[in-house]
Amino acid sequence: MDGKTRYQAPALKKGLEILELLAGSSEPLIMSDISAALGRSVSEIFRMLQVLEEHGYIARAEDGYRLTNRLFTLGMSQPPIRDLASTALPVMQELARNLGQSCHLGVASGAEMIVIIAIEAPGLSGFAVRVGYRRPLHLSNSGRILLAFQSPEARAAMIADIRRASGDDLDEAALLARLDKVAEAGGASEPSPMLTGITDLSAPILLGGTARAALTVPFVAGPASKTTIEACSLSVRQAAATIGAAMSPIRQGVSPEIQE
Repeated sequence: MDGKTRYQAPALKKGLEILELLAGSSEPLIMSDISAALGRSVSEIFRMLQVLEEHGYIARAEDGYRLTNRLFTLGMSQPPIRDLASTALPVMQELARNLGQSCHLGVASGAEMIVIIAIEAPGLSGFAVRVGYRRPLHLSNSGRILLAFQSPEARAAMIADIRRASGDDLDEAALLARLDKVAEAGGASEPSPMLTGITDLSAPILLGGTARAALTVPFVAGPASKTTIEACSLSVRQAAATIGAAMSPIRQGVSPEIQE
């Protein structure tokens, strides 16, 4: 092999390039911007945009093209994600109701954390993260939970993805030290990197000793809160443990008490 892929599918490659470009953009892009960013002619881009729009992967508005939720929906339909979502949802609804706070569930997607479930706080006011929200793994409380509770090999592979995405901006030594502290503590409590006055309380959902997902409550102090931040942190960890226990397979003919 000379380093090139054995098989070529130019049309598929162009479509994937467009999807990846739109996924990485914080705002819609017009056709000429897409053409320039990918180094392809407008006529090439036009045909691909038409096909992607026809199949529902992108949508067009006055300010340009954007991704729809179709790819996200397809990913959510996979059995592991579907089972995680169906198991976590009632626990998260009860958590939000008991605490008077919102909560969300994040999983790893490449070098990013993506929110797959978000439960709004009960009542007329509150703060919630939207489904589909993405943030680099090492720059969010949920993401650091996902990194901290992994095998050394899996963590190294995830950090390699982050390094490729962030380049020289990654202080790997500081990140590793921080992750070790998170793993030792069993969770993390950090001020929100996005909003003042919010503290992210996160805990891992563990399967086989590794984080399958991260459960987070963006804690907002005030009259709407039904508990203290310390009690809320404990509740988040208990809810994450409940979800993980429900997801863990039980060996045939072996009672849960004597499983290793």
